[in-house]
Amino acid sequence: MRNILRPALAALLIASASVPAMSADLYVPEEPVVVVPVVGGWYIRGFLGMTNQRLGDLRTDLYNDPNIVERGWHDEGGFGSSPLFGGGVGYQFNDWIRADVTAEYRGKADFNAVDWVRFANSAPYTNDYRARKSEWLVLANGYVDLGDFGPIVPYVGAGIGASRNTISQFRDINVLNGGAASADSDSKWNFAWALHAGLGIKATDRMTIDLGYSFVNLGDARTGPLRNDDPAYDVPNKGFEFHKLTSHDLKLGIRYAFN
Repeated sequence: MRNILRPALAALLIASASVPAMSADLYVPEEPVVVVPVVGGWYIRGFLGMTNQRLGDLRTDLYNDPNIVERGWHDEGGFGSSPLFGGGVGYQFNDWIRADVTAEYRGKADFNAVDWVRFANSAPYTNDYRARKSEWLVLANGYVDLGDFGPIVPYVGAGIGASRNTISQFRDINVLNGGAASADSDSKWNFAWALHAGLGIKATDRMTIDLGYSFVNLGDARTGPLRNDDPAYDVPNKGFEFHKLTSHDLKLGIRYAFN
């Protein structure tokens, strides 16, 4: 009996000793997973806001009439605020630099101005000017993000492009003399540029709320020729030019990154 147990025990010991060796041969160590942070990528943006516009000066060749003895302004003219909205597509190059192309429509802003004119041998009279102005603005912009302060990222930037400025509903009302004139709507493309500053607030890994300010130089705008309501008083002219249009804009927007 003892002779039978000895070979069996020896076989059992050999088998148990070979199991760890086989397990060791089958073990394949896992390679460490290296997570590479993704920096950069495409994004889209949308925004809306309000304009606060300024006029350099109002010009017309009608002021060159040699019969005008004196002229001046009771109100040199200004615009009311107007809404704006737009969108664009951009690329984040790294943690600091990004760029985008935007297009925006700037709604009709009311314009009012009052001048006074005196011709030879006559009393002064006034002209009450009224009009509306709107624009399409296209800009290529570059920005520098100034670092993370928690979820807040301040930035500065600049842009260049073109603005299509349209003057419509222009009226010249001479209250004292009971006269009036009007000009056809006209549009003009101009070189435009802008300076930007704002705060990006990270809502999620991909979505950023953008609170922005922009100073925009829109160039000039013009009307068609001025026509008197009574054709007997018509004088050949080139209309009115709105010279050096600028705007201080406040915008609220969202940027959404694709990575």
